Amino acid sequence: MGFKCGIVGLPNVGKSTLFNALTQTAAAQAANYPFCTIEPNVGDVAVPDPRMETLAKIAGSQEIIPTRITFVDIAGLVRGASKGEGLGNQFLATIREVDAVAHVLRCFQDDDITHVEGRIDPIGDAEVVETELMLADLESLEKRIKPLEKKANSGEKEAKEQLALMMKAVTLLRDGKPARQADLTPEERAPYSQLGLMTAKPVLYVCNVEESAAAEGNEYSRKVEAKAKAEGARAVVISAKVEEEIAQLPNDERKDFLDSIGLEEPGLNRMIRVGYDLLGLLTFFTVGPKETRAWTVTKGSRAPQAAGVIHTDFEQGFIRAETIAYPDYVAGKGEAGARDAGKFRLEGKDYVVADGDVMHFRFNN
Repeated sequence: MGFKCGIVGLPNVGKSTLFNALTQTAAAQAANYPFCTIEPNVGDVAVPDPRMETLAKIAGSQEIIPTRITFVDIAGLVRGASKGEGLGNQFLATIREVDAVAHVLRCFQDDDITHVEGRIDPIGDAEVVETELMLADLESLEKRIKPLEKKANSGEKEAKEQLALMMKAVTLLRDGKPARQADLTPEERAPYSQLGLMTAKPVLYVCNVEESAAAEGNEYSRKVEAKAKAEGARAVVISAKVEEEIAQLPNDERKDFLDSIGLEEPGLNRMIRVGYDLLGLLTFFTVGPKETRAWTVTKGSRAPQAAGVIHTDFEQGFIRAETIAYPDYVAGKGEAGARDAGKFRLEGKDYVVADGDVMHFRFNN
C-alpha cells in the first residue's frame, strides 16, 4: 500500500532542509529502517516503531521489516501559484497526487535568511498557501460543474449525486474555507475524496523552530498548534537545523546529542509517526523466527482486508485470524505464553483490526 505525504511551504521556510534531513536520517538507519530514493524529491521512509525490536527479540527474528510512508518534497509555492506564478502549475499537479499535506511553517527569526513575504508570520504563511489551494480547487470544480449540471437536469442519478457533492465543496471554498471541512456521510467520503481536491486532504503543520526551541517550541509554534487544534489538524515542532545535525552524527553519538538539547528522539521520528496517523493508518504485525514485519491498513479495516495486504489469496480464501494484542504478546513472552494466559484469539471476517495486533491468517488455497 503506497501512502504519500507531500511536504509543502513557501520559499526559505526550511522545507528542503527538513526533507534532506529526513532522507539522511533514513539512510543512516539502513540496518533496520532502510531508505530508497525513488526520485530526487521522493523519499520512501520507514515508520519508526520500537515495538518491532521488542517483538523480534521475543521471537528470535532474523530480520525486521518496518512499514513505510512516502514523503514528497513538492516544488516551492509563492503567492499567485493558482494562476501559474513561480512553479505553481508543477506544485498543484504534484500535490493532487498525495494523500496528506505536511505544511512547513517558518517559526524562527534569522536575519540571514530572507522571507518571501518580508515578515515572520507562520499563520499568515499558512493562509497564503491555503488560499492558493482553495482558489485552484474552486477553479477546478467550477469548470466541471457546468457540464455536470446539464446531465443532472436531464435526470441522470449519478450526475445529480456527484453535483451535490461538488456543491458541498464549492459552498465552502466560496466562503474561504477548505474542502476538508465538508459535512459528509460515511457513504459520501470515498466519492468525495475522488474529486481530487487539494484542500480536502488532511494537514500536518510542521513548525520549524530555532535550535533552542527544539524541545519546547516557541511563541510562533504555539500559535500554530492552537490553529491546528481549532481545525482538527495536527502540528509537530521540529528544528530543521537540529535534524540536519542529528542526521550527520554516528548512531552512537546521537543519544548524547539529543539529551543535551532535551529531546528523547529526533523530531523527524515524530513527524513520520504523526504523518502516518494523519493518514488514518494503523499497524499490525506478523512475527516469527524468519522476520518481524509491520503491515499497514487503514483504521476500521476488517481481518480479511488485513490478510489481503499480505497477499490477495489470503483475503479471498480467508477463514479466520489468529490474533494476540501486542501487550499480551509481550506479557506472555510470545505466542505460547499468550495462549496459556488465555489471550490468544480466533477472530472471524467481521473483526476490526486494532493497532499493534500480532496476527496469523488461516485461509483456503
